[in-house]
Amino acid sequence: MFTGIITGMGQITQVAPLGASTDHGKRLTVTCPHGYLDDAGLGDSIAINGACMTVTSMDATGAEPHFTVDVSAESLDKTAGLNCLGAVNLEKALRANDRLGGHLVSGHVDGLGQVTHFAQVGESWELRVLAPATLAKYLAYKGSITVNGVSLTVNRVADSTDGCEISINLIPHTVENTALHRLQAGSKVNLEIDLIARYVERMLSSGAPV
Repeated sequence: MFTGIITGMGQITQVAPLGASTDHGKRLTVTCPHGYLDDAGLGDSIAINGACMTVTSMDATGAEPHFTVDVSAESLDKTAGLNCLGAVNLEKALRANDRLGGHLVSGHVDGLGQVTHFAQVGESWELRVLAPATLAKYLAYKGSITVNGVSLTVNRVADSTDGCEISINLIPHTVENTALHRLQAGSKVNLEIDLIARYVERMLSSGAPV
């Protein structure tokens, strides 16, 4: 379980195949800030751009602290940004005594969105993302959405035949301290809808008494 509050920015520095066919996944090497892995261990969960992954090896004390994760072909097919080199958002799993600063996040990507607009407005930035139509019923004004692992608040929702476009305001702190500043129109992003919305929709659609 996560909160969508990014605890560090990392860099995917190596993407190695786990086999010769497309049925095989990839092994990612991710560098991270000094001290980031001090309280981490093998088998721990770390969300990379919003996708929960398991630490398979790590070097917490070297010149370039890093860890590795094995990503299945299925996960690579359902996510964005995990099969190429570059900056990623990192969040270690929530502990029972931690503050819940964002919202409840499972680290399971529900769908891929596409950035349609990203530009500065005053001191902040407006991010607009086109989400798949299948996620539209979970997206609401002032509701929560996770974009590449970052817990954000929806400011506007616009349904269309192409999907559901959401508008989000990013304060300077978020832009400076996450990898969202690298986004541009056309970028693919990982989306996770609000966990509570998922269960509410299930209860209302099941036909069972609520």
